[in-house]
Amino acid sequence: MPRAVRRRWPLTRSFAVISSIAMVVLGCALVWVTWSVMSQQSVRDGIATAETVTAYATRTVPTDSFVPPDNLDQAQKDAVEAATSGFGDRLVELRLWALDGSLIYSSAEHTETGFPDGDRLDLVTAGGSPSARVITDVRGAGAGSGGGTELSVLDVYVPVRADEVADPDPARGSSVIGAAEVMLDHRAAGAALAEAVRTLAVVVTLGLVALWLVLFRTVWTASRRLQATALENARLALLDSLTGLPNRRMLAERMRRTILEAEETGSRVGLMLLDIDRFKDINDSLGHDRGDELLEQVAERLRGALRDDDVVARLGGDEFAILLPDVRSVANAERLARRVRGLFVPPFMLGELPLHVDTSVGVACLPDHASDPSSLMRTADVAMYAAKHHRTGVSVYSADEDDSSPARLVLLGDLHRALTPAPGAARELRMHYQPKIELATGRTVGLEALMRWVHPTRGVLPPTTFIPLAEQSGLIHDVTRYALTECVTQLAAWRAEGRATPVAVNLSAHDVTTLAVVDLIESLLEEHTVPADLLEVEITETALVADPSRVVPVLERLGALGIRVAIDDFGIGNTSISQLRDLPVDELKIDRLFVSDLGADGREGSEVVVQAMVDLAHSFDLRVVAEGVEDEPTAVILRRLGVDQAQGYLYSQAVPAHDLRLTPSVPRPRRDRAGGGRGGVAVAPTRPPSTRHTRPPRSAGTDDTNG
Repeated sequence: MPRAVRRRWPLTRSFAVISSIAMVVLGCALVWVTWSVMSQQSVRDGIATAETVTAYATRTVPTDSFVPPDNLDQAQKDAVEAATSGFGDRLVELRLWALDGSLIYSSAEHTETGFPDGDRLDLVTAGGSPSARVITDVRGAGAGSGGGTELSVLDVYVPVRADEVADPDPARGSSVIGAAEVMLDHRAAGAALAEAVRTLAVVVTLGLVALWLVLFRTVWTASRRLQATALENARLALLDSLTGLPNRRMLAERMRRTILEAEETGSRVGLMLLDIDRFKDINDSLGHDRGDELLEQVAERLRGALRDDDVVARLGGDEFAILLPDVRSVANAERLARRVRGLFVPPFMLGELPLHVDTSVGVACLPDHASDPSSLMRTADVAMYAAKHHRTGVSVYSADEDDSSPARLVLLGDLHRALTPAPGAARELRMHYQPKIELATGRTVGLEALMRWVHPTRGVLPPTTFIPLAEQSGLIHDVTRYALTECVTQLAAWRAEGRATPVAVNLSAHDVTTLAVVDLIESLLEEHTVPADLLEVEITETALVADPSRVVPVLERLGALGIRVAIDDFGIGNTSISQLRDLPVDELKIDRLFVSDLGADGREGSEVVVQAMVDLAHSFDLRVVAEGVEDEPTAVILRRLGVDQAQGYLYSQAVPAHDLRLTPSVPRPRRDRAGGGRGGVAVAPTRPPSTRHTRPPRSAGTDDTNG
């Protein structure tokens, strides 16, 4: 069983208990110390009185009287009594003792013998200092049966010296010759001491109680003030100071509780993250005061438009969150998000200025997109930025848009490992090759290298799975190096067997903007003694027009080495005729979108489009290759339209090098162009989506359905 959590006492209760105990201890200590000091003072006063009594009494007693068996005669006794009569009732009894404990004199009637307190007598006679003790003296014949008189007396033993008696003996000097036992009535002193202690106790008690009340009042007031401050701080810690909405901390706690309840009931939890578009421009142009006013109005609209159970929070800046504790489906959450976005259609009045603002909303649900509060917040954030990036207004979380999902991070780590295999370990990244067929003769005149990842747990992964990840993480240069190294090594092996079929490698857009890829290709060709005309490169049309000032010098260097360059996916980019005329390329590859339109179910006029591409390419002395050829009728049409080469499933899919059936051949001579460029090797880049269709990116040997 879980241990019970002990609640801490409030500050005031702790102070009351601790301070009360401390006050009681302090009061008792004060009273005891005062009583002790006064008691000692009373004893000292009694000793002084006893010494005075002894001095008066011994003046009449000769020295020889303290030597047994001599006792005082009646005259001497009367003299002692007369000498001490001045002390009155204060003196209860006086006894004189010899050194051996013999009683020399007693002021009590009919007392001829007695016994002293031997220890005290020896202490006094040996040390020469008085000894006092408060005792209870019982007198009277019936004392034993309760009829006697009990007195509280101060019993003092005082040493008697030889030079203090009536007839001093010079031979004895000031030595102690006996002791006087003086019993003084201690009742008055005891009563005075008791009264003083009682008065002191009352004064101390009242003073300490008053002090305690003052301190308690001070602590209580401070505690109340601290509690109020703590409550205010707690409120401020959980609420946004500007809008009064829950803040990120409170939202996280509500999410945690809501998700726990949802797990018990099996319900769904939704989360919307909302960001105001171009809020920085509003702040910069209208000022931060107007920006704060806008945020307050946004909070008010959101608060008044949702269900009672929904939680609206401000996460900071212009970002808001809406927690949906019980949402029936992801589609329902998306509908709610669109309704929330509709709240921004009416303008916001900032003073006299009507301001129209827009927002981006990301939607994620648990358990559909996340399993805990942290991942739910993260996936909703990914969806919100997807909505902002694509300008869709509302976006539901999609793993395809999540560049930082844990699965993608794990895959990125696996890609690092695959690019640097351990010695003796099987290679996970493998190059496959798809033949390029000359339509006029049916001969294999080239190959396109396409990368496959044989993952140890996930099986064969196509390039569309890992190439975008490599481009986003910066690993694409390592992938390109790996692909080029594998292809040049394979070309060297085939050349040793008497084969001479050119291989084209796709280059990423990240590679063709720097001359480093040219240096890499040149060093690989030199290392493996492979002629440059056996290696070709393919780059997408989009990569060419994106940054021609940096791409063209790279292509010119490749052409100077004797490497052919092909424009991949031609027809879906924005290359102009003037750009095509000036680009140093040798080949155009018509995108499979236009090739697929040539079939029986294709678009009307597709042959005209392809014919125009062929005529344009041939007018610049460029070779034309068609991708994605899947059937013979399409191949016949392409042959009739003047297309030079084709590749696709009609001829072969991409296969490992050992499955290719190639015969020794001589590479085709490179076609020169007036002012034209040279060809080369490639790893294709990721291409942004076309306005006409969407197609997965290509790089380092990517391919699609026909590749």
